[in-house]
Amino acid sequence: MLRAAGVGLGDEVVVPAFGNVEVAEAVTLAGGLPVFADIDPVTYCLDASAVEAAVTPRTAAIVVVHRFGRSADVARLLGVGQRHGLLVLQQGESEAPYDEVAQRRERASYLDAKLRGVRTPDGGDGHTYQQYVVRVPGNGRPDRDAFARAVRGRGVECRVPVKTPVHRLPEFRRCVALPETERAADETLALPVDASLTKREMQRIVSACNALGGLLQPAF
Repeated sequence: MLRAAGVGLGDEVVVPAFGNVEVAEAVTLAGGLPVFADIDPVTYCLDASAVEAAVTPRTAAIVVVHRFGRSADVARLLGVGQRHGLLVLQQGESEAPYDEVAQRRERASYLDAKLRGVRTPDGGDGHTYQQYVVRVPGNGRPDRDAFARAVRGRGVECRVPVKTPVHRLPEFRRCVALPETERAADETLALPVDASLTKREMQRIVSACNALGGLLQPAF
């Protein structure tokens, strides 16, 4: 995709560090250099202001990744591209049938109303809830990981959506300040919101999370 779009040797491409390593790898395979910009803490997608700050004379493109069923602010990101003469590419998530999305939204609405002590996602316009991602704030990653282990111990499957931001991986390590990316990596947890979940299973999710009070005492 990047080579076909004209990205070549030495070109910089602005990408998110919160998410899959495949995007940065694709830039490298095309001969370019991935440059990481911070995310919006609500959508978990590239923040337009952070992208603009990352642009240099060598920047050729921006890769926008839509995350968890929530869309990036494409209008603002396209505006950045237009101001600097950059290619703006989008990587979307696979679309689910309307009925499935409607059922996920129904389950997400139930969790929004019932969960305590965790920060539920901001639905926003068009959220399809590919994943239902909450925040477990506190004293950083140990709190979120302890919370996840405790929830699993109560029979509820959950997962950490992004275990390590790409800019922390050895092959892409960068000395760059990405505070929202770091915070999201430390606090986010994906809870089940599948269309197949029964009411009893949804109640179990709420019971397991709320029994913990949402926040665990940090270990000292």
